Amino acid sequence: MEPTVVYPARVVRTMDPACPTAEAVAVRGDRFRAVGTVEELMAYPNAVLDTRYEERVLLPGLVEAHSHAGTGTVWQGVYVGWVDRTDPDGVFWPGCRSIEDVVQRLAAQEAELTDPHETLDAWGMDSIYFPERPLTAADLDGVSTERPVYVAHASGHACTVNTAALRRCCVDAATAVDGVAKDEHGRPTGELHEFAAMGLVSEISAGPGVLRVNEAALGAFAQNGVNTGTTTLTDLGSQVLLREGGVEFYRGTVHQGFPARLNVFHFGAGAGPMSPSLAEDAERLVRLKQDSDEWLWLGNVKLMLDGTLQGFTARVMPPGYYGDQPNGIWNVTPEEFLLAFETFHRAGLLVHVHCNGDQATQLFLDTLEKVLVDHPRPDHRHTCTHSQMTTPAQYRRMAALGACANVFANHIWAWGDQHLDLTVGPDRARRNNAAATALRCGVPISLHSDSPVTPLGLLHTVQHAVTRRTQSGRVMGEHERITVQQALEAVTIGSAYMLKMDHAVGSIEAGKLADLAVLEEDPLAVPEDAIGGIHVHGTVVGGRHCASNVPVPGER
Repeated sequence: MEPTVVYPARVVRTMDPACPTAEAVAVRGDRFRAVGTVEELMAYPNAVLDTRYEERVLLPGLVEAHSHAGTGTVWQGVYVGWVDRTDPDGVFWPGCRSIEDVVQRLAAQEAELTDPHETLDAWGMDSIYFPERPLTAADLDGVSTERPVYVAHASGHACTVNTAALRRCCVDAATAVDGVAKDEHGRPTGELHEFAAMGLVSEISAGPGVLRVNEAALGAFAQNGVNTGTTTLTDLGSQVLLREGGVEFYRGTVHQGFPARLNVFHFGAGAGPMSPSLAEDAERLVRLKQDSDEWLWLGNVKLMLDGTLQGFTARVMPPGYYGDQPNGIWNVTPEEFLLAFETFHRAGLLVHVHCNGDQATQLFLDTLEKVLVDHPRPDHRHTCTHSQMTTPAQYRRMAALGACANVFANHIWAWGDQHLDLTVGPDRARRNNAAATALRCGVPISLHSDSPVTPLGLLHTVQHAVTRRTQSGRVMGEHERITVQQALEAVTIGSAYMLKMDHAVGSIEAGKLADLAVLEEDPLAVPEDAIGGIHVHGTVVGGRHCASNVPVPGER
């Protein structure tokens, strides 16, 4: 008989209201056998005691419902972002706090390249941190006037390239594509916003962006999950899955000792031209859904409506942006969106829709209501992901339509100061990422990182939703703070629910997959502003023990 392994801990927090805390958890094979006291669990047949976690805190494995496998890919380029980051190998990268810092780091990398035609790829830049002047082609020309230089912005919705890249790709004053930034003389500045404009320079690089993925990137992504206590990851928007060899690529990687579960969403619309074969795509996804297993989950769809608030490309309702900037950019037309949404909904597939601005949320809700009237479907769990500017009225309607909201709490810290001062102003910034309102309205929520847009690490995400502090220390909307318990539920059972995985993961319950986050401290027992700093020792995934490669603080 297979042994029942009993793991005592300082505390086990289960996210199961029938037994919120326990002394220990018992695992048989890849499933939880029971939770309870050590005495209770040692009475099970063939029980053995394993004390490796007796000084640790155990939570259900954290579930990240909006991330990208490009979390691993981006680190194949040089990081030039504003905030400090730690890569999947545990290496610390200090932020670039000036345009000069960015250029200096790029120049150092350029000096190491031997092929004169190779594009220098970088990522993490965001011009809104430099309101005096953005990064331009002229700045990047200081790195190279011959080699193309491509800097992907942190959001994944913009890039900046040098003059060599513009020249090679024939982007000039005559280029009439929405999103190509131009100076007062009508000449391109090097900034390209959203996918139509960025596509103009795809010849020289797709960039180290969130939509690119390879075997090494998936491995780094999974290790990042281990380092942060995340046992279920999403690749929310794969452009690889339905291509030739795409399914085999994911299966071949995930089924080779991958230390996390992966839920892959097909990118159905919003990142380039619409597929001419939506119906066939939907039929194939239905078959893939049926072939999913406990490690690789397939058959879900991501659609993208608008851009980003910090890039002023999100679609917002009146009164518009704080400084009366022009409204944002639709990445797909309302007509195309309806066609895609209806096609995938009728096939019985789960759809998550990127909505940053409240105008995008409104289109999501209008379309959802029309589709549900024409094609009723119980328990659809379609999700408004990001849901940054969703209003109370929209949340009430979301609840009535049975939709979920995946709230981008990390934005509060990453760009909260900019939202208060530059993008939407103090009044509407207080309502940004309104998790408390969503819960009051009865909308099922999760919290996410959109990694690599912000760092993967749901303990940090919990902290941001609870404190709502910006980088400068301001509280952005005190009445939208949620409790630590609510936030922990959002990143465990809440995320699992909106992925339709809550029968298998998200809480510590008998019969569920044995996934655990192994923590140094209890998030409910430390100061709220210390939650993100709790050290993660690793994870347990299906009973398999996985160690973090991030040093314990003080041992770096």
